[in-house]
Amino acid sequence: MRLLEQTGLAALHRLDPERAHDLSLRALQAGIVPLPGQPFTTPRITVRPGGLDLPNPVGLAAGYDKNARVLGPLMRAGFGFVEVGAATPRPQPGNPRPRLFRLTEDRAIINRFGFNNEGIEPIAARLAARMPGIPVGLNIGANKDSADRAADFALVARRAAPLADFLTINVSSPNTERLRELQGARALSALIAGVIAARDDSGARPPVFVKIAPDLDDAALAELAAVLRDSQAAGVIATNTTLDRAGIASPQAGQAGGLSGAPLFDRSTRVVARLYRLLEGRLPIIGVGGIGSVDQAWAKIEAGAAAIQLYTGLIYQGFSLAERIARGLDARLMVAGKTLADLTGSDAQRWAR
Repeated sequence: MRLLEQTGLAALHRLDPERAHDLSLRALQAGIVPLPGQPFTTPRITVRPGGLDLPNPVGLAAGYDKNARVLGPLMRAGFGFVEVGAATPRPQPGNPRPRLFRLTEDRAIINRFGFNNEGIEPIAARLAARMPGIPVGLNIGANKDSADRAADFALVARRAAPLADFLTINVSSPNTERLRELQGARALSALIAGVIAARDDSGARPPVFVKIAPDLDDAALAELAAVLRDSQAAGVIATNTTLDRAGIASPQAGQAGGLSGAPLFDRSTRVVARLYRLLEGRLPIIGVGGIGSVDQAWAKIEAGAAAIQLYTGLIYQGFSLAERIARGLDARLMVAGKTLADLTGSDAQRWAR
Protein backbone atom coordinates (compact mmCIF):
# COMPACT_ATOMS: atom_id res chain seq x y z
CA MET A 1 0.00 0.00 0.00
CA ARG A 2 2.76 2.45 0.92
CA LEU A 3 4.73 1.60 -2.25
CA LEU A 4 1.65 2.23 -4.39
CA GLU A 5 1.12 5.56 -2.65
CA GLN A 6 4.74 6.62 -3.18
CA THR A 7 4.54 5.69 -6.86
CA GLY A 8 1.38 7.74 -7.27
CA LEU A 9 2.90 10.75 -5.50
CA ALA A 10 6.00 10.60 -7.69
CA ALA A 11 3.82 10.60 -10.80
CA LEU A 12 1.71 13.52 -9.55
CA HIS A 13 4.82 15.57 -8.76
CA ARG A 14 5.83 15.45 -12.41
CA LEU A 15 2.70 17.40 -13.31
CA ASP A 16 1.65 21.00 -12.92
CA PRO A 17 0.62 21.35 -9.24
CA GLU A 18 -2.99 22.36 -9.86
CA ARG A 19 -3.48 19.60 -12.44
CA ALA A 20 -1.99 17.13 -9.96
CA HIS A 21 -4.40 18.40 -7.30
CA ASP A 22 -7.38 17.83 -9.57
CA LEU A 23 -6.13 14.38 -10.62
CA SER A 24 -5.78 13.36 -6.98
CA LEU A 25 -9.45 14.25 -6.45
CA ARG A 26 -10.39 12.26 -9.54
CA ALA A 27 -8.37 9.28 -8.29
CA LEU A 28 -10.26 9.38 -4.99
CA GLN A 29 -13.57 9.52 -6.88
CA ALA A 30 -12.52 6.54 -8.97
CA GLY A 31 -11.61 4.50 -5.90
CA ILE A 32 -8.01 3.85 -6.95
CA VAL A 33 -6.35 5.47 -3.92
CA PRO A 34 -5.54 2.97 -1.13
CA LEU A 35 -7.41 4.03 2.01
CA PRO A 36 -7.55 2.44 5.48
CA GLY A 37 -11.32 2.68 5.92
CA GLN A 38 -12.35 3.34 9.51
CA PRO A 39 -10.16 5.83 11.41
CA PHE A 40 -7.77 4.42 13.95
CA THR A 41 -9.00 5.16 17.46
CA THR A 42 -8.41 4.33 21.12
CA PRO A 43 -9.68 5.98 24.31
CA ARG A 44 -6.30 7.74 24.61
CA ILE A 45 -6.75 9.73 21.42
CA THR A 46 -10.48 10.41 21.33
CA VAL A 47 -11.16 14.08 21.89
CA ARG A 48 -14.14 16.46 21.97
CA PRO A 49 -13.06 19.98 20.94
CA GLY A 50 -15.97 22.40 20.82
CA GLY A 51 -18.45 19.56 21.17
CA LEU A 52 -17.16 17.52 18.20
CA ASP A 53 -16.77 13.81 18.93
CA LEU A 54 -13.52 12.87 17.18
CA PRO A 55 -12.27 9.26 17.04
CA ASN A 56 -8.75 10.64 16.67
CA PRO A 57 -7.36 14.18 16.63
CA VAL A 58 -5.97 14.18 13.08
CA GLY A 59 -8.12 16.16 10.65
CA LEU A 60 -7.97 17.28 7.04
CA ALA A 61 -7.70 21.05 6.66
CA ALA A 62 -9.91 23.07 4.34
CA GLY A 63 -8.67 23.80 0.84
CA TYR A 64 -8.04 20.31 -0.48
CA ASP A 65 -11.65 19.42 -1.34
CA LYS A 66 -13.06 22.89 -1.94
CA ASN A 67 -16.33 21.68 -3.45
CA ALA A 68 -16.99 18.61 -1.26
CA ARG A 69 -16.51 16.38 -4.30
CA VAL A 70 -14.94 13.40 -2.50
CA LEU A 71 -16.49 13.34 0.95
CA GLY A 72 -16.98 9.58 0.96
CA PRO A 73 -13.34 8.67 0.25
CA LEU A 74 -12.00 11.36 2.59
CA MET A 75 -14.15 9.98 5.41
CA ARG A 76 -12.39 6.63 4.86
CA ALA A 77 -8.86 8.06 4.64
CA GLY A 78 -7.93 7.71 8.31
CA PHE A 79 -8.84 11.22 9.45
CA GLY A 80 -10.75 11.84 12.66
CA PHE A 81 -12.57 14.74 10.99
CA VAL A 82 -12.63 16.50 7.63
CA GLU A 83 -13.09 20.16 6.68
CA VAL A 84 -14.10 21.14 3.14
CA GLY A 85 -14.46 24.50 1.39
CA ALA A 86 -14.12 27.40 1.52
CA ALA A 87 -17.63 27.98 0.19
CA THR A 88 -18.96 31.36 -0.90
CA PRO A 89 -22.57 32.29 -1.72
CA ARG A 90 -22.02 32.45 -5.47
CA PRO A 91 -19.60 30.47 -7.64
CA GLN A 92 -16.34 32.20 -8.43
CA PRO A 93 -13.32 31.18 -10.51
CA GLY A 94 -10.66 32.48 -8.13
CA ASN A 95 -7.44 34.09 -9.25
CA PRO A 96 -5.81 33.51 -12.67
CA ARG A 97 -3.54 30.50 -13.20
CA PRO A 98 -0.86 29.60 -12.36
CA ARG A 99 -1.82 29.93 -8.70
CA LEU A 100 -0.34 26.86 -7.00
CA PHE A 101 3.42 26.31 -6.65
CA ARG A 102 5.46 23.49 -5.14
CA LEU A 103 8.53 24.47 -3.14
CA THR A 104 10.02 21.00 -3.03
CA GLU A 105 13.29 22.08 -1.43
CA ASP A 106 11.31 23.50 1.48
CA ARG A 107 8.57 20.83 1.67
CA ALA A 108 6.11 23.67 1.16
CA ILE A 109 3.60 25.13 -1.26
CA ILE A 110 2.42 28.63 -2.13
CA ASN A 111 -1.15 29.11 -3.26
CA ARG A 112 -3.16 32.11 -4.36
CA PHE A 113 -6.38 30.35 -5.35
CA GLY A 114 -8.67 33.10 -4.09
CA PHE A 115 -11.68 31.11 -2.82
CA ASN A 116 -12.33 29.35 -6.15
CA ASN A 117 -15.45 27.22 -5.62
CA GLU A 118 -18.79 26.24 -7.15
CA GLY A 119 -20.85 28.23 -4.63
CA ILE A 120 -22.82 27.05 -1.63
CA GLU A 121 -25.72 25.34 -3.42
CA PRO A 122 -23.90 22.37 -5.02
CA ILE A 123 -21.66 22.08 -1.97
CA ALA A 124 -24.70 21.98 0.32
CA ALA A 125 -26.25 19.25 -1.83
CA ARG A 126 -23.14 17.11 -1.45
CA LEU A 127 -23.02 17.67 2.30
CA ALA A 128 -26.66 16.59 2.52
CA ALA A 129 -25.99 13.41 0.51
CA ARG A 130 -23.01 12.15 2.51
CA MET A 131 -23.18 8.95 4.50
CA PRO A 132 -22.86 9.00 8.31
CA GLY A 133 -19.36 8.82 9.73
CA ILE A 134 -16.70 11.13 11.06
CA PRO A 135 -17.50 14.84 11.55
CA VAL A 136 -17.42 16.94 8.38
CA GLY A 137 -17.15 20.72 8.59
CA LEU A 138 -17.46 23.54 6.10
CA ASN A 139 -15.09 26.48 5.82
CA ILE A 140 -17.17 29.54 4.91
CA GLY A 141 -16.12 32.68 3.07
CA ALA A 142 -17.28 35.71 1.11
CA ASN A 143 -17.31 36.44 -2.59
CA LYS A 144 -14.44 38.61 -3.76
CA ASP A 145 -16.75 41.19 -5.34
CA SER A 146 -19.24 41.27 -2.48
CA ALA A 147 -20.42 44.65 -1.23
CA ASP A 148 -21.25 43.11 2.18
CA ARG A 149 -18.88 40.32 3.14
CA ALA A 150 -20.41 39.84 6.58
CA ALA A 151 -23.76 39.16 4.90
CA ASP A 152 -22.05 36.57 2.67
CA PHE A 153 -20.70 34.70 5.69
CA ALA A 154 -24.15 34.74 7.28
CA LEU A 155 -25.84 33.48 4.11
CA VAL A 156 -23.49 30.51 3.78
CA ALA A 157 -23.77 29.73 7.51
CA ARG A 158 -27.57 29.72 7.36
CA ARG A 159 -27.60 27.40 4.35
CA ALA A 160 -24.94 25.01 5.63
CA ALA A 161 -25.70 24.82 9.35
CA PRO A 162 -28.24 21.98 9.09
CA LEU A 163 -25.86 19.98 6.89
CA ALA A 164 -22.36 20.37 8.40
CA ASP A 165 -21.04 19.12 11.72
CA PHE A 166 -19.15 22.37 12.22
CA LEU A 167 -18.58 25.68 10.46
CA THR A 168 -15.33 27.64 10.20
CA ILE A 169 -15.30 31.39 9.68
CA ASN A 170 -12.34 32.03 7.39
CA VAL A 171 -11.04 35.55 7.97
CA SER A 172 -7.42 34.63 7.42
CA SER A 173 -6.90 33.73 3.77
CA PRO A 174 -4.30 36.08 2.27
CA ASN A 175 -5.67 35.59 -1.24
CA THR A 176 -8.88 37.62 -1.03
CA GLU A 177 -8.18 41.32 -0.91
CA ARG A 178 -8.83 42.96 2.50
CA LEU A 179 -10.29 39.74 3.97
CA ARG A 180 -7.80 39.73 6.85
CA GLU A 181 -9.14 43.12 7.94
CA LEU A 182 -12.05 41.16 9.40
CA GLN A 183 -9.68 39.91 12.12
CA GLY A 184 -9.85 43.34 13.78
CA ALA A 185 -11.72 43.35 17.10
CA ARG A 186 -14.84 45.27 16.13
CA ALA A 187 -15.25 43.64 12.71
CA LEU A 188 -14.61 40.12 14.01
CA SER A 189 -16.99 40.49 16.94
CA ALA A 190 -19.79 41.61 14.62
CA LEU A 191 -18.95 38.90 12.07
CA ILE A 192 -19.08 36.08 14.64
CA ALA A 193 -22.35 37.40 16.06
CA GLY A 194 -23.86 37.55 12.58
CA VAL A 195 -22.80 34.01 11.72
CA ILE A 196 -24.10 32.67 15.04
CA ALA A 197 -27.42 34.42 14.50
CA ALA A 198 -27.70 33.02 10.97
CA ARG A 199 -26.83 29.55 12.23
CA ASP A 200 -29.50 29.76 14.91
CA ASP A 201 -32.05 31.00 12.36
CA SER A 202 -31.50 27.77 10.44
CA GLY A 203 -32.73 25.72 13.38
CA ALA A 204 -29.41 23.89 13.72
CA ARG A 205 -26.53 24.61 16.07
CA PRO A 206 -23.25 23.13 14.80
CA PRO A 207 -20.18 24.58 16.56
CA VAL A 208 -18.58 27.59 14.90
CA PHE A 209 -14.80 27.93 14.75
CA VAL A 210 -12.72 30.93 13.66
CA LYS A 211 -9.61 30.41 11.50
CA ILE A 212 -6.86 32.96 12.08
CA ALA A 213 -3.63 34.00 10.36
CA PRO A 214 -0.13 33.21 11.63
CA ASP A 215 1.07 36.76 10.93
CA LEU A 216 -0.64 38.54 13.84
CA ASP A 217 1.64 40.40 16.26
CA ASP A 218 1.26 39.94 20.02
CA ALA A 219 -1.05 42.93 20.46
CA ALA A 220 -3.36 41.84 17.65
CA LEU A 221 -3.40 38.27 18.96
CA ALA A 222 -4.32 39.47 22.45
CA GLU A 223 -7.11 41.61 21.02
CA LEU A 224 -8.39 38.71 18.96
CA ALA A 225 -8.31 36.37 21.99
CA ALA A 226 -10.40 38.86 23.97
CA VAL A 227 -13.01 38.92 21.20
CA LEU A 228 -13.09 35.13 21.03
CA ARG A 229 -13.48 34.77 24.80
CA ASP A 230 -16.51 37.08 24.74
CA SER A 231 -18.10 35.46 21.67
CA GLN A 232 -20.14 32.32 21.13
CA ALA A 233 -17.42 30.75 18.99
CA ALA A 234 -16.76 27.12 19.92
CA GLY A 235 -13.04 27.24 19.17
CA VAL A 236 -10.18 28.50 17.03
CA ILE A 237 -8.25 27.04 14.10
CA ALA A 238 -4.67 28.29 14.15
CA THR A 239 -3.33 28.91 11.62
CA ASN A 240 -3.88 29.65 7.95
CA THR A 241 -1.00 30.25 5.50
CA THR A 242 1.66 32.92 5.96
CA LEU A 243 2.90 35.81 3.83
CA ASP A 244 6.36 35.53 5.40
CA ARG A 245 9.18 34.08 3.28
CA ALA A 246 12.05 34.03 5.78
CA GLY A 247 14.48 31.17 5.19
CA ILE A 248 12.83 29.87 2.00
CA ALA A 249 15.33 28.26 -0.38
CA SER A 250 13.12 27.59 -3.41
CA PRO A 251 13.30 29.87 -6.45
CA GLN A 252 9.50 29.98 -6.23
CA ALA A 253 9.72 31.94 -2.97
CA GLY A 254 8.86 35.20 -4.71
CA GLN A 255 5.43 34.00 -5.83
CA ALA A 256 2.53 35.93 -4.30
CA GLY A 257 0.16 33.99 -2.07
CA GLY A 258 0.05 32.07 1.18
CA LEU A 259 2.91 29.76 2.16
CA SER A 260 2.14 26.47 3.89
CA GLY A 261 4.13 23.40 4.81
CA ALA A 262 7.27 22.74 6.82
CA PRO A 263 8.52 26.37 7.05
CA LEU A 264 5.25 27.38 8.73
CA PHE A 265 5.57 24.92 11.61
CA ASP A 266 7.43 27.03 14.17
CA ARG A 267 5.50 30.22 13.44
CA SER A 268 2.08 28.56 13.63
CA THR A 269 3.00 26.57 16.73
CA ARG A 270 4.06 29.73 18.56
CA VAL A 271 0.69 31.26 17.71
CA VAL A 272 -1.05 28.16 19.09
CA ALA A 273 0.92 28.41 22.34
CA ARG A 274 0.36 32.13 22.79
CA LEU A 275 -3.31 31.79 22.03
CA TYR A 276 -3.63 28.85 24.43
CA ARG A 277 -2.31 31.01 27.23
CA LEU A 278 -4.43 34.02 26.26
CA LEU A 279 -7.62 31.97 26.11
CA GLU A 280 -6.94 30.44 29.53
CA GLY A 281 -8.50 27.14 28.51
CA ARG A 282 -11.87 28.68 27.63
CA LEU A 283 -11.83 27.63 23.97
CA PRO A 284 -10.17 24.67 22.25
CA ILE A 285 -7.59 25.25 19.52
CA ILE A 286 -7.21 23.13 16.40
CA GLY A 287 -3.57 23.41 15.38
CA VAL A 288 -2.59 23.42 11.72
CA GLY A 289 0.58 24.45 9.93
CA GLY A 290 3.62 22.45 8.88
CA ILE A 291 2.78 19.11 10.49
CA GLY A 292 4.53 16.25 8.71
CA SER A 293 5.41 13.76 11.47
CA VAL A 294 4.32 12.31 14.80
CA ASP A 295 6.94 14.47 16.53
CA GLN A 296 5.48 17.63 15.02
CA ALA A 297 1.92 16.60 15.85
CA TRP A 298 3.03 15.91 19.43
CA ALA A 299 4.71 19.32 19.67
CA LYS A 300 1.65 21.12 18.28
CA ILE A 301 -0.53 19.46 20.91
CA GLU A 302 1.98 20.21 23.67
CA ALA A 303 1.82 23.85 22.58
CA GLY A 304 -1.93 23.92 23.16
CA ALA A 305 -3.78 22.20 20.31
CA ALA A 306 -6.68 19.92 21.25
CA ALA A 307 -6.66 18.49 17.71
CA ILE A 308 -4.67 19.07 14.53
CA GLN A 309 -5.18 19.33 10.78
CA LEU A 310 -3.01 18.32 7.82
CA TYR A 311 -2.82 19.48 4.23
CA THR A 312 0.60 20.26 2.72
CA GLY A 313 2.20 17.27 4.46
CA LEU A 314 -0.19 15.05 2.49
CA ILE A 315 1.13 16.46 -0.79
CA TYR A 316 4.59 15.16 0.05
CA GLN A 317 3.70 12.02 2.05
CA GLY A 318 0.22 10.91 0.97
CA PHE A 319 -2.97 10.17 2.85
CA SER A 320 -1.33 7.44 4.92
CA LEU A 321 0.27 10.24 6.96
CA ALA A 322 -3.03 10.72 8.85
CA GLU A 323 -3.17 7.18 10.20
CA ARG A 324 0.58 7.08 10.87
CA ILE A 325 0.26 10.17 13.05
CA ALA A 326 -2.83 8.87 14.86
CA ARG A 327 -1.14 5.53 15.62
CA GLY A 328 2.12 7.22 16.57
CA LEU A 329 0.41 9.59 19.00
CA ASP A 330 -1.42 6.69 20.62
CA ALA A 331 1.77 4.64 20.99
CA ARG A 332 3.63 7.53 22.63
CA LEU A 333 0.72 8.33 24.94
CA MET A 334 0.54 4.69 26.01
CA VAL A 335 4.23 4.69 26.92
CA ALA A 336 3.85 8.00 28.76
CA GLY A 337 0.73 6.84 30.58
CA LYS A 338 -1.18 9.90 29.35
CA THR A 339 -4.22 10.84 27.32
CA LEU A 340 -4.40 13.49 24.63
CA ALA A 341 -6.07 15.85 27.08
CA ASP A 342 -3.10 15.47 29.45
CA LEU A 343 -0.73 16.44 26.65
CA THR A 344 -2.62 19.52 25.41
CA GLY A 345 -0.84 22.71 26.48
CA SER A 346 1.72 20.89 28.63
CA ASP A 347 4.59 22.77 26.93
CA ALA A 348 2.79 25.97 25.97
CA GLN A 349 5.07 28.16 28.07
CA ARG A 350 8.19 27.13 26.14
CA TRP A 351 6.54 27.48 22.73
CA ALA A 352 5.01 30.86 23.58
CA ARG A 353 8.44 32.50 23.96
